[in-house]
Amino acid sequence: MSHALIDVHSADDSAVRLDALAALSQRLLDRCRAAGATQAEVSCSEDAGLSVNVRMGEVETVESTRDRGIGVTVYFGKRKGTASTADLREDSLAATVDQACAIARFTEDDEASGLADADLMARPGPDGRFDEYDAWHPWALEADAAVDLALACEAAGRDADPRIANSDGASVSTSKGLSVYANSHGFVGAERGSHHSIGCALIAGEGEHMQREGWYSVALAQSDLDAPASIGRRAAERTLARLDPRPLATGSYPVLFQAEVARSLIGHLLGAVSGGALYRRASFLLDSVGTQLFPDWFGIFERPFLERGFQSSAYDAEGVATRESPLIEGGVLQRYVLGSYSARKLGLQSTGNAGGVHNLEIPANAGGLQDLLRGMDRGLLVTGLMGQGVNAVTGDYSRGASGFWVEGGEIRHAVDGITIAGNLKQMFANIEAVGSDIDPRSHVRTGSILLGRMTVAGGD
Repeated sequence: MSHALIDVHSADDSAVRLDALAALSQRLLDRCRAAGATQAEVSCSEDAGLSVNVRMGEVETVESTRDRGIGVTVYFGKRKGTASTADLREDSLAATVDQACAIARFTEDDEASGLADADLMARPGPDGRFDEYDAWHPWALEADAAVDLALACEAAGRDADPRIANSDGASVSTSKGLSVYANSHGFVGAERGSHHSIGCALIAGEGEHMQREGWYSVALAQSDLDAPASIGRRAAERTLARLDPRPLATGSYPVLFQAEVARSLIGHLLGAVSGGALYRRASFLLDSVGTQLFPDWFGIFERPFLERGFQSSAYDAEGVATRESPLIEGGVLQRYVLGSYSARKLGLQSTGNAGGVHNLEIPANAGGLQDLLRGMDRGLLVTGLMGQGVNAVTGDYSRGASGFWVEGGEIRHAVDGITIAGNLKQMFANIEAVGSDIDPRSHVRTGSILLGRMTVAGGD
């Protein structure tokens, strides 16, 4: 196999290279069968990227990456073995298959192991390929140009106000990758994707009164990124707004999670309804399908087929066809989030979520952030979270937070060094509004989320 196969910095012959990876996958599957495996699956990937970091007008790092990986998994009945390599030489590929087979022969039977069911596999289009959902937008960005973009972003932020005396720097990154997944059911899936970002973090104030904040933009296509100067200015605005925080009296208040932190609440839900946590009985939402967890207007919907969606795909990590479906509808949990292994452990069927969810949308029932602030009237706007204080078994929630105190529907002053606490079940049930101010920088697409009341320890 030619090493030119992995030259992802060359002209865009990505379709040709995907075909070559698919052919390699098939050869490896043939080797697995010849070695006696009853089932097998192969994953091949190639990635390339460029990232630069600058700070205080000087270049700190310039990094160019190029990676490849081949993973082979074999099943001998209910025994599983996995091995991987980055070497495309024939002897290395043969050794990788042999190693996977050797591991499988010496492992214990696991009744839940094996490929996903054959009748769940996704089917390609008439041309034999799967839709890419407009995810392939490689950016031919040279290092010097990337440095110029990062410097412009940081300069716009530093020049915005004399109170910004320092910087944590600005960064620009671009990456692109190819992946093929194939298994002995005859499934072969090939995908291409790109990912780009620009970000800046600034420091304002002096001595013990310094505050740090930032902003960033991410997209699959370079044309969808915010302009570097606007990112720098937004970082400056957010940093200056955090100056002169005041103490907050401990109490019970309405809490509004701004959109970029609100998605963490959805992340806690996903962790609790994911198969691994459920079959290990390490979730506060055991046996909760059909249970009312949220208000009856609240919903979460999986949208795997969004154009330029961050996690759009026709199939999951096991080749199972994805589908549009509700996770929460009418406030009720409709299903769990399962791959084939966790589904078998639970006596259920895969939901096409091996490897995670594919774009979640949370419909709004309110206007933008200003409307939510007016509706809250008096309470805490949370713009940052720290720590990992969530008990997955009980749902108890306690995290450090920063943000702003709101009176009369208007932001009055910054607050930090506070802790917000509650229980996730109660927090979900107490959601009063979801804003229309969707943060587009994630596959979890939600606006700000208002909770009726939480305990806030203000350090007063």
